[in-house]
Amino acid sequence: MKRLKHFLVYAMAVVMALACLVAVTGCGTEKSGSAEKTLTFASSDYKTLNAILNTHDELPSLIFSGLMKHDGKGNAVCDLASKYEFDEATLTYTFHLRDNVTWHDGKPFTAKDVKFTLDQLRNNKDLESETTDSYKDIKDVVVVDDHTVKIVLSKPNAAMLDNLAIGILPEHLLAGKDIMNDGFNQNPVGTGRYKFVSWDKGQSVVLTRNDAYYGKKPNIEKIVCKIIPNENAKAAQLKSGGIDFALLNAKDAKAFRDNKDFTVFDFKTADFRAIGVSYKNPFWQNPDHKALLPVLGYAIDKQAIVDSVLEGEGTPAYSPLQMNKEYNLESVDKREYNPELFKQKMAELGWTLGSDGIYEKNGEKLSFSVEARDFEVERVDMAKLVSAQFKKLGVDMKVDIVPKFKWKELQSLVIGQAAPFDPDQGTYDFFVTKASANYTAYSNPAVDAALAKARGTYDVNVRKEAYNEFQKAWNEDPAFIMLAYLHGNYVGTNKITGPTTDTILGHHAAGVFWNIEDWDIK
Repeated sequence: MKRLKHFLVYAMAVVMALACLVAVTGCGTEKSGSAEKTLTFASSDYKTLNAILNTHDELPSLIFSGLMKHDGKGNAVCDLASKYEFDEATLTYTFHLRDNVTWHDGKPFTAKDVKFTLDQLRNNKDLESETTDSYKDIKDVVVVDDHTVKIVLSKPNAAMLDNLAIGILPEHLLAGKDIMNDGFNQNPVGTGRYKFVSWDKGQSVVLTRNDAYYGKKPNIEKIVCKIIPNENAKAAQLKSGGIDFALLNAKDAKAFRDNKDFTVFDFKTADFRAIGVSYKNPFWQNPDHKALLPVLGYAIDKQAIVDSVLEGEGTPAYSPLQMNKEYNLESVDKREYNPELFKQKMAELGWTLGSDGIYEKNGEKLSFSVEARDFEVERVDMAKLVSAQFKKLGVDMKVDIVPKFKWKELQSLVIGQAAPFDPDQGTYDFFVTKASANYTAYSNPAVDAALAKARGTYDVNVRKEAYNEFQKAWNEDPAFIMLAYLHGNYVGTNKITGPTTDTILGHHAAGVFWNIEDWDIK
């Protein structure tokens, strides 16, 4: 009997020890006692965590705060600012700042930090940021006192409030520094919901909750970002318990839909994929080749891309503003799949089919290449499918799968872009001649004029008219060959609550953590 009692005591001790071990090592669960709730999610690698140098990825939005932020409906609302006024006569914004904000190092946040950040964006010629053209209409930033700052514009800019959602940087740590190369970019200090802890290059970034945060404090105390750029590897890590949450491509997400241990959060996004062409490359500088861009769309079965590559998780694309209900112009030519019209247009342009079944003109075959990065499975699959569709109709598009884009020599690439908030943010910087994010060197005077008109008015009806003009001009002379809009298929363990799937997300489905303070791990 004594032996039995001893055995039972021993067995119970073993069970309790194992239970404690599970609680300690379980990924994404609340640990025993007062230990942290941890969310581990997957991401591609980072070059910088500086908010004005990295405007697409999730971590800077957790570390930094802006004067404004976007709510779940995409509206610009106050963040570091408690309120603001706008004097349209003098084009002056007056922002009143929260008085209880400190930087993660304990120093007070003041209006000087706002001026410092905006001065960098508008005056620092060495700054390599795709957003700088969004701030060129700021004429002056005036510090009134520690908690009041005036932003004076040189001309109307209807997108300015949305642009002021960019993260503010600490003057006391960066004044006089080379912002492009300072160690701050790998060891940032912000005012946001989470504080930076560590960065193991190529492996992980760790954040901890900012308990001095001025707003609602998150339930999740620690966030670990694991660097897993390969989409298939993310799915494998979810299955093995290595991560709790990840954006997956549609095919990988499908495998989790009937798994009771996971939840698939399906978001709409403003994120499209297209064949982008480099106008720096001699091939597309040739007028005969450039004239093909409005025509090639008829040779692409976009619905087949959505059905096969995206497993139905997307929409055929025709315009950069297609997901903007207020400003989208549905009457433009959607370039739906039409082989006969494609052949007709090619004949009108003087192209004829050669003996090998490939179009030619003036003795030159219609042959070009498109790059897709090897870790972006959906882009690779899209490129391959479009190449096969083209080949059937006489266009030779070779797919070059690369670890990173060869910007100086590439002819074309599978490109991605998004305009989830004000339409200016996904158009002006990308399509205006020589604008800060116009990587393909696209240029069209009618597009330039329409986008300047849209940015420069506060009249909604005039803006709509201007964006209609933009979409008509862009449709006639497209910068890209549009393919599809993607849904954002995030997969998380069933212990995660809080993501709001009625929110329209941005490029690479960014913005999912907009309400991280409302998330929890059960």
